[in-house]
Amino acid sequence: MPEKNGSKKIYVSLTGLPLTFDLKWPFHASTSGADWWVLHGTIRVESSNGLHALVAVNLSATIKEVMPSLDPKDGEGPVINALRKEIDRKQIEFVKSPKLLPVHFSSRHYNFKRNQFIFEKAADGQIATFLERKVYWQTRATGGDIWIADETEAQYLETTAHHLSEVAGQLAKQGLWRMERAYLTATDLLMSQSARFEADVKCALEELERKHVFERG
Repeated sequence: MPEKNGSKKIYVSLTGLPLTFDLKWPFHASTSGADWWVLHGTIRVESSNGLHALVAVNLSATIKEVMPSLDPKDGEGPVINALRKEIDRKQIEFVKSPKLLPVHFSSRHYNFKRNQFIFEKAADGQIATFLERKVYWQTRATGGDIWIADETEAQYLETTAHHLSEVAGQLAKQGLWRMERAYLTATDLLMSQSARFEADVKCALEELERKHVFERG
């Protein structure tokens, strides 16, 4: 279902970072002679002062074979989820200067026995926290109603869109949002918790920075 609140869509990482993805379609064959298809893009941390990551997604021939196409309608969700997984693994550094980072999208993101992509495996408690962050940051960015039965989010968390709606329904009973079908409208109770969500972002960014400072020596 399309969003009712405009085109800017916030994707939240499991670590709590509110992200936007600007992907420069289409994929193109690698010019280096490697067996990759490449897609460039920019990831932005929406609550920060200009922190971003310039990425080159290197999609392997193995993954290309299992995807219906490399068009946005088939590729956008898996690409965004692969990038979020790398962020969760602290493999992507956010900076204020241009620095292109190659990110491999390969067979480690796919379960061939189950014929499906694998990114994160979230328990219900993690899903609940994820939804709270998602609704908070999307509301802050655009306001309006938020469609929560999102297949990209379900794929990222290794669950179903139906289960996302079930967990959202449980949280609606706590007064965090109003729910009509799978559309959520945040209440003041949720939006008053800005300090908590900002602290999550601060903590996640500090952990990323510590990791990359250590690697730089």
